[in-house]
Amino acid sequence: MDQKIFNCKTDEKPLDNIKENCGFAAIFKDIGVIGDSLSSGEFEATDENGQTTYHDFYEYSWPAILQRITGTNYSNYSRGGMTLKEFYESWADKNNFWQKKQAYIIDLGNNDIYLYKQQIGNAKDINIDKPCLNPDTYFGYLGKVISKLKSLEKDSFIFLVSMQIDHLSKEKDETSKYVAKEMEKVTKLFTNTFLIDMTTYGPAYDEETREKFAMGFHPNAMGYYIYALMIGNYIDYIIRKNYKDFFKVPFIGTGLDNKNY
Repeated sequence: MDQKIFNCKTDEKPLDNIKENCGFAAIFKDIGVIGDSLSSGEFEATDENGQTTYHDFYEYSWPAILQRITGTNYSNYSRGGMTLKEFYESWADKNNFWQKKQAYIIDLGNNDIYLYKQQIGNAKDINIDKPCLNPDTYFGYLGKVISKLKSLEKDSFIFLVSMQIDHLSKEKDETSKYVAKEMEKVTKLFTNTFLIDMTTYGPAYDEETREKFAMGFHPNAMGYYIYALMIGNYIDYIIRKNYKDFFKVPFIGTGLDNKNY
């Protein structure tokens, strides 16, 4: 076997190589997921009056699917309607969700920005030394959450997920692109932090996609499976592009080190 098959090709993009087993995403033993309805596996039903009802089916969520695929333990800290502000100020404390993990995936933004109209701000809102000084913006709260996670486990990996383009409006798509660019800047502020850029490299979550892979606004079971494959394979791509950054994953939280690397 030629081990070069695991290398990234020169012109390979993050989601060009979709593996059913999600490749090197399986090197982690435990990952925490902070998200909204997309991460909680929310499905839409209709009641006897024809009104839409919303239900979190965690066993169908993409973290649960990735757990079954990779064997990694995924702790799902998500809920339909969640925002960074609510997670940081109450939800995590109320549910004991500030837990030490080898890695965390943060997949929030739609509710913050488009439903609750949270002021977006930018990466400059993040004060590394004193996160308490971060302003009450989307990026201010993002910085507070990352800082808190890093205080639990300084060597943990953080994967930030940007929002998919949906073509509902040009203004919304441009906002999503702006947020993704600022997220990339955030990855430079913290150690072991990477962007899963679904805005640039993910498929558009448009009417054509929803016709097959959604049930209302939210994904159907096949849609969550596809999203799991995208997240898992994007992490595999990141690892293949940055091998040396991931050499010491088994040592996270153990106090062990290898000074040769």
